[in-house]
Amino acid sequence: SRREKRGPGRKARKQRGAEVELARFLPPEPQAGRRKLSSHGRKRAAKRRLGAGGGPAGSRPGAAAGAAAGGQTARGRAGFSDDNSKWLAPAKAKKIQSKGNHVELSSDGEVEEGNWEMEEEEDGSNEEMVDDYGASSSEEEELLPIEKAALKQKSDSEEEEEEEEEEEEEEAAEATGRQKVGQKEKENSDLQLNLDIDEQFKLPTNEEVEREDILFIFLNVLLPAEPPDLHVIHQRIKGNLEVLQDFVVKREEGRSRQEYLALLRRDMAAYYSYSDFLLTKLMDIFPLPELINFLEANEVPRPVTIRTNTLKTRRRDLAQALINRGVNLDPLGKWSKTGLVIYDSSVPIGATPEYLAGHYMLQGASSLLPVMALAPQENERILDMCCAPGGKTSYIAQLMKNTGMILANDSNAERLRSVVGNLHRLGVTNAVVSNCDGRQFPKVLGGFDRVLLDAPCSGTGVISKDPAVKTNKDEKDILRCAHLQKELILSAIDSVNAASETGGYIVYCTCSIMVEENEWVVDYALKKRNVRLVATGLDFGKEGFTRFKDRRFHPSLKSTRRFYPHTHNMDGFFIAKFKKFSNAIPQAKKEAATPSAVPDSVAEPPPKKKKLEGSKADKEQKLPQPALKKKQHSLQSQRRPLKA
Repeated sequence: SRREKRGPGRKARKQRGAEVELARFLPPEPQAGRRKLSSHGRKRAAKRRLGAGGGPAGSRPGAAAGAAAGGQTARGRAGFSDDNSKWLAPAKAKKIQSKGNHVELSSDGEVEEGNWEMEEEEDGSNEEMVDDYGASSSEEEELLPIEKAALKQKSDSEEEEEEEEEEEEEEAAEATGRQKVGQKEKENSDLQLNLDIDEQFKLPTNEEVEREDILFIFLNVLLPAEPPDLHVIHQRIKGNLEVLQDFVVKREEGRSRQEYLALLRRDMAAYYSYSDFLLTKLMDIFPLPELINFLEANEVPRPVTIRTNTLKTRRRDLAQALINRGVNLDPLGKWSKTGLVIYDSSVPIGATPEYLAGHYMLQGASSLLPVMALAPQENERILDMCCAPGGKTSYIAQLMKNTGMILANDSNAERLRSVVGNLHRLGVTNAVVSNCDGRQFPKVLGGFDRVLLDAPCSGTGVISKDPAVKTNKDEKDILRCAHLQKELILSAIDSVNAASETGGYIVYCTCSIMVEENEWVVDYALKKRNVRLVATGLDFGKEGFTRFKDRRFHPSLKSTRRFYPHTHNMDGFFIAKFKKFSNAIPQAKKEAATPSAVPDSVAEPPPKKKKLEGSKADKEQKLPQPALKKKQHSLQSQRRPLKA
């Protein structure tokens, strides 16, 4: 194994330039019809050829040197004469490559396989070649039958190997050819795409749209395994947006903006898998470039965040403990003193010893904001009207340092199990769990200092968590949620004591971005109760709408806050904070026509009626005292209930 290899090895055929090296060791090709040598004979012939190339022509190097050095000794040998020098000259040999035979060099540089024929001298003598020891090579050719069978089997195996290697080389060549063709096609397609992008976007005709609709139905119903070409749809969305951003310059002649918007809505519904109803609502809320960002953000999950439970530990200690367990984390942001964002972890975040000990709670970043806006104080009475699964309730408890009282209510008894488990695990001792309908709450218990209402909603802000919202919501669902939210917010306002020294606040929040569930509900509460909107105390977030389509809301809705996944990298959320300034409930005013809408003659009461009323009052005042008492007695007798 330590012997150094000489010459090309067995892989010489696979290496470029090996033919040149092999030619140095191979004899010339023999003529047809010549006698073949055995393997040992071929090796000796190759050695002789190599030796003949290094010494004088017609003699071996060793023999020539011996003759030059000791001529007298050579002459003294018995039977030696120049007539015997013919066998010293090597015979000329040529390589004939017959079918199935190859010539290779072993690691020693010797010829292993191949067909050799010896070409005799020009004199044409057919004398048998004799080796150095006087033995004829024909003796070695007389092989046993088993040896001949072994040689034949060896040659057959070599033929098979050669065919396999040739097939491999052909397959490799074909693969490289296909790869080059694929690269050229890809380059051509990229070039074509660039040309298509550079070209001006043209709106498809009605016939093309109908044809695409039929194809879309065919692919989705008959061949559901073959999806539509999303790349073409994506390019069309881009081109359509470019035209709509500069519609006057880039629009096609005879095409209206509504046609472009209809095509854009149809393409986005197919590309992002949204219902036409929901996309129409989103197009009313967002500008078109921002809408694309919102739809793209909903395809990506939000980062995992946790909230430190300061009732049991500090954020610094928790972060160090989790880092030691192989968790990659960072502080959530400057706006939160307890939040941590988890990038990756080698252990399950929901099963660490710290989690089981109640040192932190898995909670979204947007769920921290309503409690921060509520700003609970110690020793207060607080109502969490829709508390499941208990993240906000436990956050309120840790801000109150387990003082005061928290009433954690939820209408779903099944969800209250998780609330009880989380409160026990986190060490909350100032909470009372109840299972009541929030709309009946002022009758059950009232007089709270602060109320948090995380109202049930359509969930359009958490599409990344629940993609089913894309298609299973319609107008009835939105209006049903809005009606329930209006009832709950009135109950929450009635449950608060306006005379509280430290409180009197209500925080209303939803995980929806629909205007019908947010600004519409807040504007309704402002009209129905003695409350006003105050600042939420949050430094970031977009302002709420004061006008939406044909509706106009109260100007103070600017103090409400909206949060979006594409802007703040958290779930879509809406937060509004009320301050109750009176416990009295405004009475419902009778509908009366305003002077601006009704003519003066109709708006003013008739003068005759006033005179009649005035005359009647004058008569009552002019009645004597006994007669007035008698009349009052008769009226009271009429109001008495009849006895059974």
